[in-house]
Amino acid sequence: MFPGGRMSLAHACLPAVLLALVATAAAGEKECDLVGVKGAESKRELALLKRLEPLVNQSFTVESDDGKEKYSYTFRVCREVSTGGDNSGLVQLNKNTQKSTVVGRINETHVASGTEWILLTYKGGESYGSHCGGEKRKAMVMIVCNPKTLAEGFHMMVEEREKTEECFYLFEMGSSVACSPVDSPLSVGYSHLSVGSILLITFASLVAVYIVGGFLYQRLVVGAKGMEQFPHFAFWQDMGNLVADGCDFVCRSKPRNVPNAYRGVGDDQLSEEPEERDDHLLPM
Repeated sequence: MFPGGRMSLAHACLPAVLLALVATAAAGEKECDLVGVKGAESKRELALLKRLEPLVNQSFTVESDDGKEKYSYTFRVCREVSTGGDNSGLVQLNKNTQKSTVVGRINETHVASGTEWILLTYKGGESYGSHCGGEKRKAMVMIVCNPKTLAEGFHMMVEEREKTEECFYLFEMGSSVACSPVDSPLSVGYSHLSVGSILLITFASLVAVYIVGGFLYQRLVVGAKGMEQFPHFAFWQDMGNLVADGCDFVCRSKPRNVPNAYRGVGDDQLSEEPEERDDHLLPM
């Protein structure tokens, strides 16, 4: 009974131990720390990090060949690539010598964005040797809008190290998190319309519904034929006269219902009437 009881006790404690280990690992996992004073970070950058959260648990790898040596680059969003607690956010691995180099660290993060892109920058990498004045490496990952995928197409663009300072590694990938929130299937094409355009489209839609619906009603329900199928045909027939009367009332400068001025008749308009002779009426 004792050995069996000891085994049962171990089985009962095992889940609790595993949960404790997972909680410890999760609590110890480091996240992005924006460049600047702690507690005084830019609200815009914090909002951008929030948008990048769907990519946090993913790892991206790409290989590069400069003709002399082959490299492999591994990138994570706001998480450490290695488990050594070195804050590595992007790591370079020399495929020939198996030497690992930290290109950028998540504890020196900077984020910027545009309409269809997010630029994630990791600074504080390992120092250059004979290049760039021995400054620390910097990784820049351009995340461009791709609404069809959460993340794909991670590749290296260029390593700029032919300068004396401000050298960098530039990478690019596509992701839907970089797309503007209004770029949904229902809003594409309408997000940049003005209020007047939207009202015009709405009015045109209502007119089309009125004409089509009225036509069907007149034809199928009332049984109208010809032009009588048009909804409110008599009203629209009189509309032209009503518009003309309104224009005449508003636009004409001459007052209405004013009697014509009196004009006398001149002597030149009078003609001598022919003399009537009644001699033929006398008895002969």
